[in-house]
Amino acid sequence: MKKNLKPIIVIALVAVLIVFSVLQLSALPEAPAETAFETAELYEEALGAHNAVVKDTHAKITIGLLLVAAVSFALEAFPIAGTAMFLPIFLGLTGVLSFKEAFAGFADSTVILFAAMFVLGAALFQTGLARKIGLFVVKLFSGSETKLMVGVMVLTACMAAFLSNTGTVAILLPIVMEIADSQGWSRAKLLLPMAYISSAAGTCTMTGTPPNLTVNAVLSNYGFETLGFFDYAWYGIPMTIVAIIYLSTIGKKLIPNRGAVEAPAASAADEKVYDKKKQIIAGSTLVVVVIMMVWGIADLAIVASAGALLCVLTGCLNEKQAYQAIDWSTIFLFAGALSLANAMATTGAGSMIANICVNLMGGNPSPYLVLTVLFFVTDILTEFMSNTASAALLCPIGLEIAAILNVSPIAIVLSIGFAASAAYITPISTPPNTLVWKPANLRFTDYTKVGAPLFFLAYIVAVLIVPLVWPF
Repeated sequence: MKKNLKPIIVIALVAVLIVFSVLQLSALPEAPAETAFETAELYEEALGAHNAVVKDTHAKITIGLLLVAAVSFALEAFPIAGTAMFLPIFLGLTGVLSFKEAFAGFADSTVILFAAMFVLGAALFQTGLARKIGLFVVKLFSGSETKLMVGVMVLTACMAAFLSNTGTVAILLPIVMEIADSQGWSRAKLLLPMAYISSAAGTCTMTGTPPNLTVNAVLSNYGFETLGFFDYAWYGIPMTIVAIIYLSTIGKKLIPNRGAVEAPAASAADEKVYDKKKQIIAGSTLVVVVIMMVWGIADLAIVASAGALLCVLTGCLNEKQAYQAIDWSTIFLFAGALSLANAMATTGAGSMIANICVNLMGGNPSPYLVLTVLFFVTDILTEFMSNTASAALLCPIGLEIAAILNVSPIAIVLSIGFAASAAYITPISTPPNTLVWKPANLRFTDYTKVGAPLFFLAYIVAVLIVPLVWPF
């Protein structure tokens, strides 16, 4: 599709949505007046009928907005954050949600937690601690190509579980490239596994990847019990181990033996001189924050915010660097998408869509079939759009399907979250995949060839682990 057609398509859909919404809202009858009824019972009955009509209208508008958002996210005709911000604005203007309800996502504790963890991770990068650890481990495992591959994957897994997976890949990229080039080894065989493991290991903790946080936020939004910081590790650790084994054996054989000359590696010898005291402070702060999260000493957002503040006050990074460390696009996407999830819950739109999905699956599908369908649908979307967006769009529907089938909502939405992180088949599905694309001289088909089996392994792990830990 031509690039200039994409915004036209989205604008046309928005125009249709606006016209549809205006017509629907203008057709609503006036609210009944209490004085027009002889008894309070009759008034309450009439008011209930009126509210049901209003709710149905709001549900139709919400479904229309969901479709427009899905197309906009998929085409990326406009900045993702812009599309996300359109959601609460539109829901507020149409009266589907009040202003407070529409923008409640920005005050959600999960958003605060995510922003704070961005700052904490940046402190490790700014002080040079992440690079120092990376250099040490990569050189330690540089005896052979296979040994280095395993070492890089293990290091990436440890870092990506707690820090930004994009930041982890960005900091290790020049180090790994330099060693690969100096030894005459294939960049592709080192960089592609590194990108894949950053996504797999991100599923080990609540803050490791945005879809995990999305799952928790949607569960909270619907009034369900949320997950603990390391609860995700029941799936994340086995998945990471499986991925490392696959990529160091069968996967390695599928990765082309290529390097790249147009993207020279940065020299590790040009390393800046960093303050060791600040490195100790940044590293110790992250360790203490993680320990406090595991023990549940205080609210996760408060603990992470305190750690981020400490890093700024001690000079591990300055105020400007702290602001720049936060991925505001993800924050706006996350907060904006929560308003849509709220609307789907309160209007019954999610229930409508869920009923359609259940009927398409035979009316009374097994939970395993539901898990399978949602896992594959989520991944297909995620291969071509933001994994946070796909999780945010589908988690509310998954919850409604779980309610209809009377099965565990946690098992269903976790399968969606894990599928959103299993984006291995295209170079545009995740930032880490894109980061290594040119330096490793990879082609689109390389991702498909290596990533498709890894995705199926992710599905198998989900089918085996999720129902076992969180029974249907």
